[in-house]
Amino acid sequence: MSTAQLAAFAANLKFEDIPDTVVCKAEDLLVDWFGSALAGKGARAVESIAHFGAAMGPVKGACEVLIHRTSTSPYMAAMVNAAASHVAEQDDVHNGSVFHPATIVFPVALAVAQALGASGKSLLAASVVGYEVGIRVGEFLGRSHYKVFHTTGTAGTLAAAATVGHLLGLNAEKMQHAFGSAGTQSSGLWEFLRTAADSKQLHTAHSAAAGLMAAYLARDGFTGAAAILEGPQGMGAGMSTDADPSRLVDGLGTRWATAETSFKYHASCRHTHPAADALLQVMQAHQLEVSDLAQVVTHVHQGAIDVLGPVVNPATVHQSKFSMGTVLALVAQHGHAGLAEFDAHFSSAATQALRDKVSMVLDAEVDAAYPRRWIGKVTVHTLDGRVLTGRVDEPKGDPGNTLSRDEITAKALRLIAYSGAATVAEAQTAIDGLWAMASVPKLGRLLPSAQGGWPP
Repeated sequence: MSTAQLAAFAANLKFEDIPDTVVCKAEDLLVDWFGSALAGKGARAVESIAHFGAAMGPVKGACEVLIHRTSTSPYMAAMVNAAASHVAEQDDVHNGSVFHPATIVFPVALAVAQALGASGKSLLAASVVGYEVGIRVGEFLGRSHYKVFHTTGTAGTLAAAATVGHLLGLNAEKMQHAFGSAGTQSSGLWEFLRTAADSKQLHTAHSAAAGLMAAYLARDGFTGAAAILEGPQGMGAGMSTDADPSRLVDGLGTRWATAETSFKYHASCRHTHPAADALLQVMQAHQLEVSDLAQVVTHVHQGAIDVLGPVVNPATVHQSKFSMGTVLALVAQHGHAGLAEFDAHFSSAATQALRDKVSMVLDAEVDAAYPRRWIGKVTVHTLDGRVLTGRVDEPKGDPGNTLSRDEITAKALRLIAYSGAATVAEAQTAIDGLWAMASVPKLGRLLPSAQGGWPP
């Protein structure tokens, strides 16, 4: 059974089995995630979940709530850190699965590693397990799943269970039970986008916490469905019309999906990035100004239309990150769509005027390539009558157009400075430690505690 094979892989993978290039990629992704996690400080939806965690969880523990410098249980810390790291919309994404692994995997990996006093190598190995499992589950669920379900919330429960199960040392049988308990809790629907609801943060918080709980329960002997993925009443049957069980075991141990993961350059939904980069290409090549633009047609895949289409007149900063017109308007005005640009200009008259000049049309080539490749194509009509085209085959951040370690560090520092969650010195010290994660013998705090100083 595919679930059993995937569980065995998750249970048995050792750090020494992972190629050095994949370990390095995991370190890159960890530093990138850290910036997004701290960028969530102050976001209203995140703070609501943090307040809930503080009310429900122990006031002290071994595990950091990064945005507040407090400590609590693994469950509550993972829940809050997962919510925090998905609000800036700059956490990573795996194209083929349309899954954001970091926002689920690293919160549970950090929390449980801190609770256990595990080594940095153990954290990295467990994180790779989480990426490999979560990505394959997302690919298995297919395009039909993503039309209605937020894959990060659904596949994420399995990724979290795999990550925590590996840190807990679950054998293959117990890992399979953890998968069963995680899968039966999978959830997350796109309907929230229509009314700018806060559910996206709840999706990641719940997914991380539910997967963590599933792994701890399995360690205690709690059983779960044996074929939760491919069974006749499993996730594939209930959540997809094109589920492909072969994707669950595709290249296990030889194809490293972790290394295929992309970084996000713009602070917006990844579906907007290819078109944004293509528009920038046209404007730079032809030295266009905003005042030259009469109409911008983006040629997109169906998934972009499904997710972005309902967002016509965004009412909040977060909702505007799912508006193709808003993102391209910001890119045209400022050269990129960063956090500061969204905060200051998402609803400005200039942005709204440009937003209304942008449209999406389904493109057969782009749609056929998706989700393995996210091609960006635009047609730009200028006020003087020119019709210009742009194309980007690998948006900034994709593996073939990736970020350097210096760029990743700079991005993380920029995100942390945005929220004020740490001083420059604190952030740099923590990031330096994350780059050296493989040599850490016992994981402790990443940041000084709220009380000042470092706990023993």
